[in-house]
Amino acid sequence: MSAMSNNWDRRSIFRAAAGLSAAGALTACGGNTGRSSGGSSGTNLTQYFHAYGEAGTEQAIKKYAKAYDKANVTTQWITSADFESKLFATLLTKNAPDLFEFHPQIQMIKSGQVADLTDIIEPVKADFNPADIKSHTVDGKIYGVRMIDDPQFFFYRKSMLEQAKVEVPTTLDELMEAAAKLTTNKVKGLYMGNDLHNVIRPMIWSAGADTLNEKNEIAYHTDGVIEGIKKMRKLFTSGDLLLGAPTESWDPSSLNQGLCAIQFCGMWAMPGIQAALGDDWGVFPFPKTIDSGKPSVYNGGWSMFVNAKSENVEAAKEYVKWLWIDQKEYQEDWATSYGFHVPPRTSLAQSATKLKSGNAAEGVRLFNEFGHFDNIGWTQAMITAHEDVFANSVRKDMDPEAALDKCDTAVNRELKKLFG
Repeated sequence: MSAMSNNWDRRSIFRAAAGLSAAGALTACGGNTGRSSGGSSGTNLTQYFHAYGEAGTEQAIKKYAKAYDKANVTTQWITSADFESKLFATLLTKNAPDLFEFHPQIQMIKSGQVADLTDIIEPVKADFNPADIKSHTVDGKIYGVRMIDDPQFFFYRKSMLEQAKVEVPTTLDELMEAAAKLTTNKVKGLYMGNDLHNVIRPMIWSAGADTLNEKNEIAYHTDGVIEGIKKMRKLFTSGDLLLGAPTESWDPSSLNQGLCAIQFCGMWAMPGIQAALGDDWGVFPFPKTIDSGKPSVYNGGWSMFVNAKSENVEAAKEYVKWLWIDQKEYQEDWATSYGFHVPPRTSLAQSATKLKSGNAAEGVRLFNEFGHFDNIGWTQAMITAHEDVFANSVRKDMDPEAALDKCDTAVNRELKKLFG
């Protein structure tokens, strides 16, 4: 789901926090009152959510909590732009939540911050997308229950491509050519976010590379990735990219308002795009970076974790099991009623009627065919190192090989900390 509607940079909530070194308590946020009474057991649980941009999300989460009768579940709806730093700061205090949403991060596991949920997931493990299970598993134990999968791809205005006689791009070179042909004095051909960070990993995957290999070794430093960085530099300086847009790329406003002809965004935006543009739009994956590459679709998403240091670990696990494993009606509601997302449960993904036709069905197909999931060992320090590569090579024209060498040093330092 998208972030808040106040131009919050969505990448700040798709990436992992930089460990648990932050300090200080989380101050109260506006509109964060969940359910204050009703659980028959008298156990009080607090859960943290970031403020989604889609209307009705806060009400839905609180409705689910209110329906639970074994504990009093209060929702902290964090409306500030630095959700991750506030979350990880408060996890170090006595005000820490019992459960919280975030992304799979190996630091949380190695620090003993999150509880092992294998026992509640194992009975239904076969019904979860195997890639979601893998991205939450360390040493055979599963940490976190996936709530939604968020595929991301390019959205385009059919009428604009038809008028410019542009075919849907299948390679990065074709995307660059399309951006040039679609750019006018009023419209930019392409929008990929103001800092391009959202397309770094898709570009790597589409070059036939990866962030890390199965042995947790660097897998991104390839000739294909270097070629891709050079193409991104050419695109950045072409004048065909929308830069300095009013909203970040998680928000489809730039496409809806005609500021660009093609925009990188997420599946969550589909209902809003449909409402604004009718049927004048389509989707395609990040195209092949090089001829030997393959299209890719980045899958973001959110998961629910239990704070292993909570005084109510078992009660929190019971609530997670009740809501995110047992209550399929709520799980489908959460995935398809507030923007579109792919349910992590295979049975729900197959039965969700809203995802069976039109561009939603095409998005699911692209997700299934080209989807890539987060690697639990890919940390915030590594993400930042890659963002520096783009900052230096794409925006500042540093030699890509030198930029990647510098990135390798930072990534290898993190890998040594984590894996020895």
